[in-house]
Parts: sequence; C-alpha cells; structure tokens
Amino acid sequence: MTRRTLVLLFSLTVLFSLTAQAQTVDEVIQKHIQARGGLQKLKAIKSVKVTGKFTPAGLGQEIPITVQQKRPGSSRFDATFQGQTLVQAYDGETMAGDELKDAIEQADIDGPLVDYKEKGHTVELLGKEDFEGSPVYKLKVTLKGGDVRYIYIDAASNLELKMTSKRKTPGGETEVDSFSGNYKSVNGIMFPFSVENKSGSQLISQFAIDKIELDVPIDNAVFKMPVKAQEKPKAEEKPKEKPPVND
Repeated sequence: MTRRTLVLLFSLTVLFSLTAQAQTVDEVIQKHIQARGGLQKLKAIKSVKVTGKFTPAGLGQEIPITVQQKRPGSSRFDATFQGQTLVQAYDGETMAGDELKDAIEQADIDGPLVDYKEKGHTVELLGKEDFEGSPVYKLKVTLKGGDVRYIYIDAASNLELKMTSKRKTPGGETEVDSFSGNYKSVNGIMFPFSVENKSGSQLISQFAIDKIELDVPIDNAVFKMPVKAQEKPKAEEKPKEKPPVND
C-alpha cells in the first residue's frame, strides 16, 4: 500500500467520521424537536405569553413577571417590584451591542436548535454525560453572534434539562446553569414550568410559571420600549420691571 493510498484512506476516514457526527447531532436535535411537539406545531406558534413568579435568591419575595414573544422577532419582559415596573422590550430594531444579542435570543420562540443552520448557529455533539443519574446528550451551541451555550438533552425524554451560559454581572462575567423541569403540555407542545438558575452550587434565582398562552393577540406597539414622560419646561419668568428713575 503506497503512502498516497494511506493518506487518501485517512482523509476518507476523517470525512466519514465528521459526516457521521453531523448526522448524530441532527438526529439528537430532531428527536428533541419531536419530543417538544414536532416542527409543524412549533412553527405554527404565532405568539407566546408567559406569566409567573421570579424569586431572586436572598430576597425572599416573589416578583410577578410577564414575558411576551411574537414572530418574527419581538419580545417583552415586565416585572413588578415594590410598586415599580421594569420593562425590557424589543421590536426587532431598537437595540445594539450585548443587549441586542440577548434580545434576539429572547425573541426566538423556537429556541436555538430549531433551524440552527439557517439562523447562523453551529451545533456540536460532545457526547453523553451523566446528569443526576440519567444519561444526557451534551450539545455545544455557538450562536451567530459568537456566544456559546451548552445544552443538555435527556436521552430518555429528549427534552432539555440544563443549559450553561456565561452572563455579565456587576462583579464580572459568570457561568450560569439553568435547570428546566416540571414539563407540561400546552396545546400539544411541551414547556418547562420551572427554571432554576445557579452559579456553581449557589442558587441565583427561581422562576415558577403559572400560565402559558399561545397565539394570543398582541399589539405590536407593546414591543416598543416605553418613553419616559419628559418634564414639562418651566414657564419663563417675566423679567421684573425696573422702578422708574427720578431725575
């Protein structure tokens, strides 16, 4: 066997190995999409409205929140705390920088795995791991903007159990694990009704969903960030008349 033949066989082995891996990645994603309800049902969703309670660790108080999403790429987050309402809205146009990347990800109703190639993402299958006694597929998802997510898919249910990402905090960048659970069917589509966020072993926050509504009418106007009412300009004071000067 000549050296040239050996090189050719090695090249073919690498090529077939990469092809098999790509097929395995797509197979895992296809099973995951099917477990969620199927591609046809997911693509048919026009809007999503989620209401629930958000509990930051250490606060000891539940904060009512509402999340709204609408195709093709709009989202809105409302939270009420101590009489104040925090709003984060995105209409597909009015953001930039890191906020824009987060907004685009939040507005994606289907999630990063659905049509990932068309969205400009790449996905690698890193193998199987043990997750609390259950085998899971570990996927490395590199988003179009460059951010990396690690998604863990249950090998039995084919549903997402965990996602690891890096988030910016006042103390710098930190790695956050988001654990999804309490899956329920809404109009034939599976959604997690509880999400727990941790940094290492430290609990950061919990999110308990009360209700998920699909295809509710949502006015496009709600996805524009509200503008604070400007203070009314003070009325110009009339200059005081000078007293007459006696000659």
